[in-house]
Amino acid sequence: MKRPGPPADAATRRIAMRFKLAWPGFALDVDLDLPGRGVTALFGHSGSGKTTLLRCIAGLQRGDEARLAFGDEVWEDSRSGVFVPTHRRPLGYVFQEASLFPHLTVAKNLAYGQKRVPAGERRVSLEAAVELLGIAPLLERMPERLSGGERQRVAIARALATSPRLLLMDEPLAALDLKRKNEILPYLERLHDELDIPVLYVSHSPDEVARLADHVVLLDQGRVVAQGGLIETMARLDLPTAFGEDAGVVIDSVVAGHDEHYHLTRLDFPGGHVLVARRPEAIGHRLRFRVHARDVSLATERAEGTSITNLLPATVRELADADTPAHVLVRLDAGGTPLLARITRRSADQLALAPGKPMWAQIKAVALLG
Repeated sequence: MKRPGPPADAATRRIAMRFKLAWPGFALDVDLDLPGRGVTALFGHSGSGKTTLLRCIAGLQRGDEARLAFGDEVWEDSRSGVFVPTHRRPLGYVFQEASLFPHLTVAKNLAYGQKRVPAGERRVSLEAAVELLGIAPLLERMPERLSGGERQRVAIARALATSPRLLLMDEPLAALDLKRKNEILPYLERLHDELDIPVLYVSHSPDEVARLADHVVLLDQGRVVAQGGLIETMARLDLPTAFGEDAGVVIDSVVAGHDEHYHLTRLDFPGGHVLVARRPEAIGHRLRFRVHARDVSLATERAEGTSITNLLPATVRELADADTPAHVLVRLDAGGTPLLARITRRSADQLALAPGKPMWAQIKAVALLG
């Protein structure tokens, strides 16, 4: 299976952009310098400017002021009059709807995408795209005979067939039900793990971002509220995403062992470990999991005689208001791993919580990602 060539130096692969545009009732004003590898999630509520920014990057929307550079290549610069049209930008674009040609088979849809690239410049073969997305059994089908998840997998494979240096994905799972989302997510993880192509992934789903992203850009009303590594950014208390039922942290762990008697798996990470229902992965395999703030309670001493299995010693770092007056968010440090707890203000006062105070974090639920 043909793979892209060796990765370019990270310093030459940064994606630098500056876009400003104003419409009645909305303005986009962003200045970003993003990593040229991994998955960067453009995250925010509906109307925050995610799709508009993606369209600017693709050259489908021209801003009042614009500059876009991929490494040392300038694709757009309004001041100097540079504008590389969309069809000449080496990128793939996956929309919410698959938009396959209905009169062509899956194989011919893929071949159409590949035709955009001269044979000598092809870095991703059709065979590689087909294998990565698991669509070999679908090649002779017409689009009307595909499920929603299958159509989207074909659309992603067609985008890869153009051998893009940058892949743009605009909420590719938004039109799918939960079953189809769960069907396609493992394939998106394979793209992340096996292809050296940076991805800009638009989403308003915290769970998708937690599962797929390495880097997060939080947008609100056309402006960048925050950006940074996924784990650090999701643990912050000063961001709108931290308020509400979706507040929580993402933790990278390693499978450390299996308890066959109780059908449990131990996951180790800096600062401790958790036990989860038996996993099929081998010892040493890396797994990412999420702990919602609502699923963490606090105690001044290690609890005895409790059904809560996962107890971690931690230190309070800071407190902040939550989404309701009755609650507060507590940021904790568990041996270098950040945690968030959402507890009542009354409990915080009774526990006399303050920065530096040692506590026990009681994790009631762990959501495995992948």
